[in-house]
Amino acid sequence: MAKKATAKKTSTKAAVDGGAPEALTTEPVSTTPTPKAVAKKAAVKKAATKKAATKKANVKKATTKKAASKKVTPNKKASAKKSSPKESAPKATAKKATAKKVAAKAEVKRPVAKKATLKPGTKKRVPREKKVLKGMSDIRRYFHRNETPIVFISATNFNLLGMDEWVKNFKYINYIDCYDGRHPNVFVPNEAPHAEFQSIEDINNYLLQHKEVLDTVSAMGKNPKSVFLMFDEETEKLAKKAKMDVWFPKAKLRTRVDNKIITVRIGDKAGVPSVPNVLAKIESYEQLREVSKGLGEHLVLQSAFGDSGHTTFFISTEKDFKKHQSEIIGQGEIKVMKRINCRGSAIEACTTKAGTIVGPLMTELVGFPELTPYKGGWCGNEIFDASFTPEIRQQARDYTYKFGEQLRKEGYRGYFELDFLIDMDSGLMYLGELNPRITGASSMTNHAAFAHADAPLFLFHLLEFSGVPFELDVEALNDRWADPDNIDSWSQYVMKHTQDSVDIITEAPESGIYRMNPDGSIDFSRFDYHRRAVASENEAFFLRISGVGDYRYEGADLGILVTRGRLMTDNFKLNKRAKKWINGMRGKFKGRGLQPAPTAGAYKIL
Repeated sequence: MAKKATAKKTSTKAAVDGGAPEALTTEPVSTTPTPKAVAKKAAVKKAATKKAATKKANVKKATTKKAASKKVTPNKKASAKKSSPKESAPKATAKKATAKKVAAKAEVKRPVAKKATLKPGTKKRVPREKKVLKGMSDIRRYFHRNETPIVFISATNFNLLGMDEWVKNFKYINYIDCYDGRHPNVFVPNEAPHAEFQSIEDINNYLLQHKEVLDTVSAMGKNPKSVFLMFDEETEKLAKKAKMDVWFPKAKLRTRVDNKIITVRIGDKAGVPSVPNVLAKIESYEQLREVSKGLGEHLVLQSAFGDSGHTTFFISTEKDFKKHQSEIIGQGEIKVMKRINCRGSAIEACTTKAGTIVGPLMTELVGFPELTPYKGGWCGNEIFDASFTPEIRQQARDYTYKFGEQLRKEGYRGYFELDFLIDMDSGLMYLGELNPRITGASSMTNHAAFAHADAPLFLFHLLEFSGVPFELDVEALNDRWADPDNIDSWSQYVMKHTQDSVDIITEAPESGIYRMNPDGSIDFSRFDYHRRAVASENEAFFLRISGVGDYRYEGADLGILVTRGRLMTDNFKLNKRAKKWINGMRGKFKGRGLQPAPTAGAYKIL
């Protein structure tokens, strides 16, 4: 019985492997077979073959045909020959043929054994090379088809207004509902208990711990990407916990280069000069005068961090110094500058592996008491082709490119903004400060005419962090963006509460398009969430920041107005049109006094 079972198994396997059934070697074979023996052997073989064929009736026809079409190897030919009923061979010959058949099978199976060394369930994958984006057409198409969720988390969406129109799956998560729930890509969670905000970082950290925000982020899919106006190391930890990647340089690096003292030194390395200055720790008015010899009687002091005039001090007398000494003494190194008769300007750029891409030079609205309570505080921008002489505009572009290349050496990459000061007496240009981030001027840069011809500047920031390989002729791009034909005229102002008072807002204008009447009065025209709807200089887009129920305190941001044309005269004063827009929109805010007035912490929204 054992011998029959063996014969059955061997014959079946031969049929599955695609070869002819092997000769049965389980019975002794005579060297001179008789006709009866030959007939008996043939009958046994026929019965075995029939039984094997019956059992394997379910074998696929394609396998049988494929096996039949293959070229028979010499060993298989020999095996088939030995199996013929007409053949009479000695027992040793039959054993030799069987041994060759076994060896042939082992050789055929060798590759299978090799594959078996892979881990179970492992498939060999060939890495797919990322397609190189070549030129603007590829870059625009890539973001038009983007499947990666990208979220701008901030108090409002103003800084990256309209970016969702360029980038598929770009969303906003904000603290302030500027649009009363009518913007399709803005999510504002319900108010939850929180500590008093002291900064924009506090707002972002609050949002990243809010359950509604976390649920919204989780629903977006795997590893959404986050971008911020301001963030710190705590923000990074919270973003990581929410399984979000931060598409900006590390907060530690950003903080280092944001230091005004470090900015001066980076500029020196890049060959970008600052206003004549000295860097020193100030302990008294007498010491200040000692270290500032040669800078003149009128000085400007800046601490390492601060913006919009909060930490910029104009010192001419000891009385001036005593007014601000608590914010100067013990604050580490202070930047002590010569006071010059200057005009402020701003320029944004993005440093990438392909080089630094430079935007247009913009004028700045600075220190206007109609808009801000801070002397020297930023309160708006203008962009137009004749903002400064061609020589000054080119100088600013050259300086910005050099500074961006030096930033890259410092390890920084992506979006940044530089303030330049133009000395109106000497015509010289100086580096003011660096903002290693998007800014309040970003909405102007990203909506200029050149942005619609190529792409918004911030798109290159996203491209740099996407990890997608790209090739870009930065020199040609910068040349196009320097062309005055690619710059159209727009202006914006940021309106703060300028009085030293606190009340609660009872009436506030809604966001949308407003129209100036012939008599200078301002009326609401229609709702919209984009400045592109502004048809003429008699219209403006207003983004409400503070709404009904909010506290109105000195320095609080009330709203932002964006319009076509200019808001300043050629000598950098507010023009009549600007004052009408300011008075008209400010008049639409009403408040109710509080007794006693609560304290309110002022923090920067932009």
